[in-house]
Amino acid sequence: MTPHPDPQAGAAVKAADRAHVFHSWSAQGLIDPLAVAGAEGSYFWDYDGNRYLDFTSGLVFTNIGYQHPKVVAAIQEQAGKLTTFAPAFAVEARSEAARLIAERTPGDLDKIFFTNGGAEAVENAIRMARLHTGRPKVLSTYRSYHGGTATAVNVTGDPRRWASDNGTSGVVHFWGPFLYRSPFYATTEAEECARALQHLEDTIAFEGPATIAAIILETIPGTAGIMTPPPGYLAGVREICDRHGIVFVLDEVMAGFGRTGKWFAADHFDVTPDLLTFAKGVNSGYVPLGGVAISAEIAATFETRPYPGGLTYSGHPLACAAAIATINVMAQEQVVENAAHIGETVLGPGLRELAERHPSVGEVRGTGVFWALDLVKDKATREPLVPYNATGEANAPMAAFAAACKKDGLWPFVNMNRTHAVPPCNVTEAEAKEGLAALDVALSVADEHTA
Repeated sequence: MTPHPDPQAGAAVKAADRAHVFHSWSAQGLIDPLAVAGAEGSYFWDYDGNRYLDFTSGLVFTNIGYQHPKVVAAIQEQAGKLTTFAPAFAVEARSEAARLIAERTPGDLDKIFFTNGGAEAVENAIRMARLHTGRPKVLSTYRSYHGGTATAVNVTGDPRRWASDNGTSGVVHFWGPFLYRSPFYATTEAEECARALQHLEDTIAFEGPATIAAIILETIPGTAGIMTPPPGYLAGVREICDRHGIVFVLDEVMAGFGRTGKWFAADHFDVTPDLLTFAKGVNSGYVPLGGVAISAEIAATFETRPYPGGLTYSGHPLACAAAIATINVMAQEQVVENAAHIGETVLGPGLRELAERHPSVGEVRGTGVFWALDLVKDKATREPLVPYNATGEANAPMAAFAAACKKDGLWPFVNMNRTHAVPPCNVTEAEAKEGLAALDVALSVADEHTA
């Protein structure tokens, strides 16, 4: 795992990237992508020999770290056996991956529809809900992210939706619970829960319950800020959905497969949705894979009625082989238990200790290896360190913080006024403490921009 500098090779990689690769979510002429030479475990390195502790897990998907030898071997073995096959056939890797996933999903979510990623999973879950109910509308929260495809980006509740939202997709947004920045003027979790549920009830009443096919929520919202819902909220949404015949969809694309210290974040709340979307951690992103776990009732809708949806690479054998190996590795190496342990004994206490010493840290939120630091100008007023959706000079304090992290060998997850601590689920105690030490240094830079 020792980087070997090769600046010339790195320059060639960078030149080809800049000449031909069109990057997502970016102004192409304003970005400077790092040329990555390699990665292993919780680290990656560039061609200049700089090594970084990855506190982003890629895009929160390398739940077992980079280049796990057992998963790499499983992909190689599957490639030698059967690299690809059409989705209409029964294939061993596909069947076994579906079985292993269904064993771990909550309740009766025992049918698995495979996609290539999380956005496609959300697209298909919403399609299933609309066909199952015969209703057009979908409700989702502000402060959410569900993917970049046509329907998924419209149910998204953050600014990445704006450029593609034409207001005709049948999506209605509402406020979910978030006590630290409560839209309901709540002062306790109980108040926040009750008022958020009443707000949802009111939204449903004014939209017309008989027009609503689904409510989709990230079980614990990820990119939008890792806001763990208060006790009783998800159970309350489940009851509302049951009462009105609305399909309850939980998006576990980011929170699933060990990230929160449970196989699925829903396990923390003893709630079973009608549909559950997954991707990312199902095989740590080694080969693209996502899917929808489907309840018996919704599966029955399509028992004799064809489901009008599919993908050429649904349940791709290489991706499914990677999922089988990943799930088995997570069970054998107690990766989910490790995520819970690291959260309880290292990251949680360590981040809260940083909050006590740094005026820029307004709140610490999270569980497992899924944490956020809400950075503020003033702890008393909770004014964010940078404005909502800030760019350019307005975002300078967060840019300075991120640069300080990288200078100290930590690759940070930064979004708006937050930094997230989301290392691999099998991160070691020593690696987690190394990340905390680097955050400590970088937060001193953020502190310079406080009141």
